[in-house]
Amino acid sequence: MNDITVEELKQKMDDMEAFIFIDVREPYEYEEFNLGAKLIPLGNLVGALNELEPYKNEEIVIHCRSGARSGSAKITLSQLGFTKVRNLLGGVLEWQRLYGR
Repeated sequence: MNDITVEELKQKMDDMEAFIFIDVREPYEYEEFNLGAKLIPLGNLVGALNELEPYKNEEIVIHCRSGARSGSAKITLSQLGFTKVRNLLGGVLEWQRLYGR
């Protein structure tokens, strides 16, 4: 599935669309600023597969600070059979640049 821009994500959130939203940053980063996603640090992602399994065919949006870690998470989940995984391009940095804190 195609990645998602910050503008597209904001519209989905404003429209209250249903999707699974995961933040793969570290807890200290999440505490500093977050978008309300479920925190599953990248290093814990594989360990959280049982929790994510029910959403294997639902839209999952993953984000991190800049898009690199979430890009890795997208690849991992896609290889494990998750069919609708999207990476937030630019991550939290792009969100903050466009919309502030």
